[in-house]
Amino acid sequence: MNENLLDKEISISSRDILVTRTDHAGVINYGNDVFLRISGYSSTETIGQNHNFIRHPDMPKVIFYLMWKSIKKRKNISAIVKNRAKDGSYYWVITDFKTQEDYSGSIKEHIAYRRAVSKSALEVIEPLYKILLKIEKENGMSASIIYLNRYLEERELDYNTFIAQLNKKIPLSEIWSNKIKSLFS
Repeated sequence: MNENLLDKEISISSRDILVTRTDHAGVINYGNDVFLRISGYSSTETIGQNHNFIRHPDMPKVIFYLMWKSIKKRKNISAIVKNRAKDGSYYWVITDFKTQEDYSGSIKEHIAYRRAVSKSALEVIEPLYKILLKIEKENGMSASIIYLNRYLEERELDYNTFIAQLNKKIPLSEIWSNKIKSLFS
């Protein structure tokens, strides 16, 4: 991995869907071709690895805390995550989860579906995550949880709704571009 590439972003197409399957502890047992292509890892390099091996150092731990809290309750959570590719570059995704159970009702595996994140969502998420990461480094994750909860309370949102609203925002440039196109259609 090249540490100099930590600032190089991998572009993800809106058509790309990255899929991984993990056991109940987060150990990868499958990654689709799109996940492998974008992450830069081979199937043999990912199978048997804990999913956190692609975690980018810019990601606050509180987001993974929220994710696992929901997943263990068999609830979906949409989360925006910055991952690190094999070469050290990064990519942003919005992730949704589906839990598979065995015949006894125990969690068998988790399936994560990832897709591209809108630029307007990243304009909000990146500064928020920087603050959360700084708080975690200086005061621990519990302080980060408190900050995030207050941030969401001010907006009268839970994290899932917040992420859903962010990812649906359309940049003003696109709105104006579409209005201009409609004038000439």
